[in-house]
Amino acid sequence: MKPIDVLIVDDHELVRRGLRLMFRTNERIRVVSEAAEGAEAIQEAIRTRPDVVLLDITMPGGLDGFLTVKALAEEIPSAKVILLTMHDEEIYIKRALELGVPGYMSKNSDPSQLAEGIEHVFDGKRYYATSVNEEYMNKIVLQKDSHPLLTRRELEIVRLSTLGYSHNEMGEKLGISPKTVENHKARIMSKLQIKHRYELVQYALKNHLIEMEG
Repeated sequence: MKPIDVLIVDDHELVRRGLRLMFRTNERIRVVSEAAEGAEAIQEAIRTRPDVVLLDITMPGGLDGFLTVKALAEEIPSAKVILLTMHDEEIYIKRALELGVPGYMSKNSDPSQLAEGIEHVFDGKRYYATSVNEEYMNKIVLQKDSHPLLTRRELEIVRLSTLGYSHNEMGEKLGISPKTVENHKARIMSKLQIKHRYELVQYALKNHLIEMEG
């Protein structure tokens, strides 16, 4: 069974070191890299292509956890994020759900619970170990899904795709690989709950994406 590649992002070296030690004896989880702030996290994610990113919310350098989530969604859409934080306030949890973050856990989680969270998120499930009840979280998710938010990169891919650009041409224009374009497009179709290109064209026309400047 392939190990789950994990990127640890936290501005405290002791936290990063503790997490590394925690997973050292876990054969399923492999720490591939670490970062101390958002910009470094994005660089390391591009370099190592992790399956799961353990990400702190409060970080220095201009990119907090939520901004980093947005950037990771644009650059590495296949990576799944678990926000690992001391914040258990409803406002933080609500924002995480609105951004589609699949995991949210406390830094005080024990090793077995953290490993369980990583495996659940890796398998495509939501794992929130918080004080907010499941019914309320589902309500937030339903509200979000009724008005799906596309990132700037995703909107540009919709526009270029509607204009007839191939994956290779889009990749060259945007400075990303054709495979990354393909991943973005699959995420877009999933977010919009559509299966056919004509539906993507209808979405682009309705949202005036054809008129966007290139």
